[in-house]
This record gives sequence, C-alpha cells and structure tokens, in this order.
Amino acid sequence: MSKPKTAITPTRADDFPEWYQQVIKAADMAENSPVRGCMIIKPYGYAVWENMQRVFDDMIKELGVQNAYFPLLIPLEFISREAQHVEGFAKECAVVTHHRLEKGPDGKLQPAPAAKLEEPFVIRPTSETIIGDAMSRWIQSYRDLPLKLNQWCNVMRWEMRTRMFLRTSEFLWQEGHNAFETAEGAREDALKMLDAYADFAENTLALPVIKGEKTADERFPGAIMTYTIEAMMQDGKALQAGTSHDLGHNFAKSIGIKFQGRDGSEQYAHTTSWGISTRLIGAMIMAHGDDDGMIMPPRIAPHHVVVIPIVRDDSNSAALTDYAQKLKARLKEKGVRVHVDDTDERTPNKMWSAIKRGVPIRVEIGGREMDEGTLTYIRRDIGKDSKKTVSVDEFVNSVQGVLDDMHKNIFEKAKATRDGSITDVASLKEVEEFYKANKFGFVRFDTKLLQDPSFEKMKSDYSLTTRCMPLADGGKTVIVGKAY
Repeated sequence: MSKPKTAITPTRADDFPEWYQQVIKAADMAENSPVRGCMIIKPYGYAVWENMQRVFDDMIKELGVQNAYFPLLIPLEFISREAQHVEGFAKECAVVTHHRLEKGPDGKLQPAPAAKLEEPFVIRPTSETIIGDAMSRWIQSYRDLPLKLNQWCNVMRWEMRTRMFLRTSEFLWQEGHNAFETAEGAREDALKMLDAYADFAENTLALPVIKGEKTADERFPGAIMTYTIEAMMQDGKALQAGTSHDLGHNFAKSIGIKFQGRDGSEQYAHTTSWGISTRLIGAMIMAHGDDDGMIMPPRIAPHHVVVIPIVRDDSNSAALTDYAQKLKARLKEKGVRVHVDDTDERTPNKMWSAIKRGVPIRVEIGGREMDEGTLTYIRRDIGKDSKKTVSVDEFVNSVQGVLDDMHKNIFEKAKATRDGSITDVASLKEVEEFYKANKFGFVRFDTKLLQDPSFEKMKSDYSLTTRCMPLADGGKTVIVGKAY
C-alpha cells in the first residue's frame, strides 16, 4: 500500500531533522546566509517574530520593565571581570581586533596592521556586563531600585553545529536585566519572569512547557540559580524555550553595582537576567507542524485568514475580488489579520501555499458563494474534515471563536503528546534500558540518583541532558532527555 501524498518530503517519520528544514523552506520563512552559521529571516518568518515581540513586549511592560539599547561591542575587559561568565562563553565569542581594512600584497582586502585595536571588543554573546556597567552609574541609592531593563537585539555565539532558528551563530532575542535591593526581591523576580515566559509560550504559541530549575551543571555561567521552561518536540526531544537567572551578587560585585542602603551602608545590588529568542519559532514548527507544513498558532500568525477567490473565467473576476476585499474589510474591523490572494497563480497552488505556510483559516470564494452571500472555510489544524460553507455574517461573527478553538486544539494536542511521553523510573538501570531501546520522550526520577557516579557516563553514552527539576515537584525529581 502506497503512502499518502504529502506536501513535505521527507515526512516527520522518515527524517524529522530534514522535515524541519523543508517546512521552513516551504513556508518561505528563512534561508541560510553567506555568513557561516547565520540565517536570513524572510518577511513571512520575520512577521512571526514581530508578532511575538508585540505580545511579549506588552507583557513585560505591565511588569514594570523599560526598553533600552546597549552597544553591540563589549570591551574584552568587561567580559573578563566575571570568571564563571568568561569561562562559560569563551569558546563562543567573536572578537573584533581591527578598525580598518587595506589592500594586501595580493590586492585583496585585509585588516590593516596599523589599525589594530589596543583592546579587542567582543560581539555581545549576552549583555550582563555592559548593562551592569551602566547600572553601576545609574544606581546610587535604594531609592533607585528596582531597576528593570530589557533590550530587543541580536547576539553572536560562534556555534559549531547550526540549524535555522534553533541554533545559529547570530540570532535575535530579548534580554532582560533587573537589579534589586534584596536577595528575596531578585529571587521573586526571576520566578515572576519565568511565569511570564510560561504564560507567553502556552497562551500565545500554544506550546506546553514545564517550569523548572536547572541542575548546577546546566546553570547560566555566573548565576546562582537558573530557571527554565522546557518543551517537548514531536520527535521526543527537549527544547529549552526560555530561561530566567538569579545572579545573586556575582555580577554586581564584579562590575560594581553598589548603592546606599536604608541604614546608610554601602551594599551590592542583587541582579537577574532573562531571555527568549527566535528559537521559539523553531520550537513552534517542531511542536505543531505536520507532513504538509506549518500549523501556525493563531495568536502569532502573520495572517489569521487567507481569502482565495476561485476564478473560473474572466467574466466574474472583478466581482469576486471586490467580494473578497469587502470580506477582508469586515474581518479587519474585528481585529482579524487577513490576506487576499488575488494573484494569477492557479487555485490549487494558492491553496497549497496557504497550507504549507500554516495559515489558520483558508477561505474559498467562487461564483456560487458570491451569488449566495456565503463562503467556504477550512481550518488548518483539522484540514478537509473541517470544511464548512456558511454565510458571510456567520463567519465574521464567529471567526474569533474559531481561532480561539484552534489555539486550544493545537495546545491540547501538543500537551497530550508531551504528558504521554514522560516515563517515571526508579533506577538508572531503567533509564539506560529506556534509551537503549530508543524509546520516545523524557524520563523522570528522584534527584538523589543524580549523585550516582555512573550517571555522567550514561549521559555521554546516550546523548542525554538533565532538562530541569520541575517546580511542581518541589525539586524532588529531575527530567532527563535528549535535546536540541
């Protein structure tokens, strides 16, 4: 029996990593750049990131965070101040050493020897140090605290093995950096930002996540505590979707973020940092996509609805286009993002383009629908079984409810896959047996087993990582799995 025809080749079952790359290509979201390990985010992919920015930016501003911008280049001396930090990022740093080019003996451009910088600059891998330097000037008294800052920017980490959206040498993100008067205030903030990430992942991206604490070996360099949201992809691997770090006094002491306390004494601030990036787009693809391409969560979809006029001949094309544009105007009044595909492409090509891009609702309008004042729509998450013909009024009045139901359906499907793929085990022998059999998903066990010397070898043998100690379990258990 032959396999059903799919838009994406290979399928998820055949080759999940290559399926992922082909979904990105088919949806026209991004492509590899001439710069090693970097990508070009195309308009449709960038529109997703813009929508994510808008939603999350509003969320953090409600939490009292202000946006700012700091330099791309960080003095090497700044990075060197915090020992754990520099050790953690040293192998990933891109360094600027010259400020001018000149022609060499072979006529090709090269760094000018006379233009070598006295002190190199690091292209930011993260900005704790340079933002901390500014905080050391801006914070003088306890009255200046808390100070909550965020920047939307790019960062550079010289990755050896890259994959679009998931792990690239340059990527886009937001990085928050907050300072507090007390340790309790910092710890509370780190957890509050973790909650914000979980809220955003689940209620905007329809991505179920596990909130947890990282084990000591997985902490952010220089942090005293790292919290994480972990998601499961359709191939059973984990993806770290966002992190929030309690940095204690570490960065404040190395950079000099001091203030006059309420008792008049000089004290160091307690700082936090937190970040999510464009890898969430990759998470969204791998958690929700199918063998026909993207399934876009409605709340960040560039278009909620694509309207396709089905033109049989030129006699009614103008009337159909007018009908589609009037529908678009009515939907826009409801806050729905709409695209009318009135190109001269063949109708099947338009339909498949919408499917592969994951547009939540596809509306088809032909001469009969126009004459009857109706339309036909299909939900991307369900497919042809959801096909309905309804009046324009009914669709306009119900479309938001349909989109909300799609979000719920996509989320619940991903959550059921994840929850059904976490296996509780009582010993490391059971862990080994699980992964030796190439079983799907995560294992969960008592944190006491982490002290067993054989665990490190097991992690290496089966490419495992400790994902987190779920907060819901009070830190008594740990989740382990393969990861991106």
